Formats: sequence, C-alpha cells, structure tokens
Amino acid sequence: MAVPPMDEATQVLQERLEGLRVEHRDLDEVISRLMEASPYDLLQIQRLKKRKLMLKDQMNRIESQLLPDIIA
Repeated sequence: MAVPPMDEATQVLQERLEGLRVEHRDLDEVISRLMEASPYDLLQIQRLKKRKLMLKDQMNRIESQLLPDIIA
C-alpha cells in the first residue's frame, strides 16, 4: 500500500506540529526541573504551564487540519 505524497501545505503543517511537540516536551522538562529546586518561582511556573497549554491547543488545531474529513 503506497503512501500518497504530501502536498506542500501538509508538509509545512507537519513540520510546525513537530516543532510544537518538541517545545511542549522541553517546557515539560523545564517545569519539572524548576519544581525540584526549592524555593521555586510559582509565577514563572504558572507562565510556563500556560504556554504549554497554548502549545497543546495549537497542536490540536493542526492535528485536526491534518485529519481528513470523514463523512459518516
């Protein structure tokens, strides 16, 4: 079964999605490390968590654009 070639727009979305996933993982690691250190800056951690949620929303939007519409 051959995989159809991606058009340019799909490839751009895939690359953007991968970049967001990497940033999301990196933020997760940074938040974990900051929380291990005592005392930690609660405001900074809240900002990082908010950024992480925004990234997750962006990833979900891109993933929904990449999925083909299925009519039941």
